Amino acid sequence: MARPLLTLILPPLLGLFILALGNGFLSTLVTLRLDNAGASVETIGWVSSAYYVGLALGAVLNDRLLLRIGHIRAYACFASLVAAAALAQALWLDAGWWFAMRLVGGWATVGVYLVIESWLLTSSDSARRGQILAFYMISLYAALALGQLLLGLFEAPFDATPYVLIGMLASLSVLPLCIIPRVSPLLEHAVPLPPWRLVRVTPTGVMGVFGSGLIVAALYSLLPLYLQQIGLSVERLGQFMAVVIVGGMALQYPMGRWSDRHDRQIVLIILGMTLIALSLALPLAAAISELALGVVLFLFGGMTFSLYPVAMSHAADRAPPQALVGMSQGLLLINAVGCTLSAPILTGIMGQTGGNGLFYGFAMISAFMALFFMWRRSVRPAPQPVAPFAAHPVQTVVGAELDVTEEMVVGAEIQAEKDEAEEAAHQDNARHDSASRSDDAMRPSE
Repeated sequence: MARPLLTLILPPLLGLFILALGNGFLSTLVTLRLDNAGASVETIGWVSSAYYVGLALGAVLNDRLLLRIGHIRAYACFASLVAAAALAQALWLDAGWWFAMRLVGGWATVGVYLVIESWLLTSSDSARRGQILAFYMISLYAALALGQLLLGLFEAPFDATPYVLIGMLASLSVLPLCIIPRVSPLLEHAVPLPPWRLVRVTPTGVMGVFGSGLIVAALYSLLPLYLQQIGLSVERLGQFMAVVIVGGMALQYPMGRWSDRHDRQIVLIILGMTLIALSLALPLAAAISELALGVVLFLFGGMTFSLYPVAMSHAADRAPPQALVGMSQGLLLINAVGCTLSAPILTGIMGQTGGNGLFYGFAMISAFMALFFMWRRSVRPAPQPVAPFAAHPVQTVVGAELDVTEEMVVGAEIQAEKDEAEEAAHQDNARHDSASRSDDAMRPSE
């Protein structure tokens, strides 16, 4: 990787690593603390969903702050809110209060993700996009894995110490972006890309990030509950959660390079099929031994956490360059919707079928994604490589055909909106100049 590009992406990745180191085990900590306080599975599910409701709200609104004040100052605002929301949870153990604080925490966290992802997407091209997003996911999951190991340091679940640590790390995460020379990408004219338009541009990318939200949210909020129910201690539970995240971290770069060199739709189909097999293998592995469970969880984490960056890279390949910030915002919103629906859906399945219902739910979600990806592949195959030039007979107007894609249509719409905005600004400037000349002509000479 070129040194200028590395210098450009290093500050946000360091900041994200520090923030995620503390914020990574907060979801697990919330689940365990509410469970020890006697809260029902449904209450735990709704409090966990509040975080993802905040993600969805932030994905709708946070781009305005980013476009107004830039990447660095926007990151500082969002990181401060993450710290404040975590510290506020140590003040009062109440499901309603925690619901509100998790809502605020989700709203601020998705702002951090929007800053980092738009920073990286505007700094890369399609040939290296998968690898750069792989570095992003490696930084995130490395911090999350280390954060899970911090659970073993806190023996008393009702102690305020972990929340203080989370707040400190969130505050310190601002330092890399402030100390390292300011090389943040320039934000030129950004065009919004609403979710309904994003669905037209890249249905495969939308389904990938939605399914990723359904599964990943349940891994953080419900898998710890399952592991505790089968008799694992808090320290051992943290180790197994770290295994899941390390698996996701270890396979990020190979999957990113693979998706850069091959059709990303094929990569997504293989991911979906593999997740079906691993989901069905998880209950069997849990019944065999802890070692078998750890191996399958490692592979499951690797496949699951690769879904989001591959789907985002696929979507970025389809979106117009001036709409990358809007695309990132739309995908974060769709992912947050999936995360929000995850706990209520999967806790309902667990309530009907027991703890193993979590894995049966994973298998159903993965099967639906794989079938959808295969259908999209049949409807819209990948473009063929450019062939050497060959002359063709001249066609008549009747015989000529134009293959107009959704990306071309949406790109034309976005370009038309941009041209209209520029034309309106040009006309306003012209009127202002004309008015100024008129005033000068009417002003008496000295």
